[in-house]
Amino acid sequence: MNHLVLTVIAPDQPGLVERIAQCIAGHGGNWLESRMSRMAGQFAGILRVAVPAESYDELVEALQALNAQGIRVLVAESGIEPSCTWKPILLDLVGNDRPGIVRDITRLLAEQGVNLESLTTEVAPAPMSSEPLFHAEAVLAVPLTLSLDVLRDKLENLADDLMVELNLRTDP
Repeated sequence: MNHLVLTVIAPDQPGLVERIAQCIAGHGGNWLESRMSRMAGQFAGILRVAVPAESYDELVEALQALNAQGIRVLVAESGIEPSCTWKPILLDLVGNDRPGIVRDITRLLAEQGVNLESLTTEVAPAPMSSEPLFHAEAVLAVPLTLSLDVLRDKLENLADDLMVELNLRTDP
């Protein structure tokens, strides 16, 4: 079996995921895992698929043909997962919305060799004032060689500069 990672984006509509699933199943593929969401009228997702080697080319061609239906699919071969040399840390951040929060946080994380395993963000009105609040939740892959105290100190200093509340948790 070959493994593919697919990125999908299309205008949101009923039956969209079914068309993708039908295309995969119709070529002997197996849908293994996915993360999908609707946002601003668009549907986007990433998924991992296993497909028999003899059906690989036909599946890729069929997925790319979905473009005629307005479904854009980017295909990448699945890589080999590296051995686990990191620990998962949960990050939760809340603060008044302003441009650059994601840039500043991710810059600090990258400088420390921390990888983002997942990131979810939203801007919503604050309960009392209705001012826009930015909220981010992330799973960080922190290198085993990086002290959690060092990371926490650097993030807390940045959180003070950004005027946001930031929490790190080690429990999954």
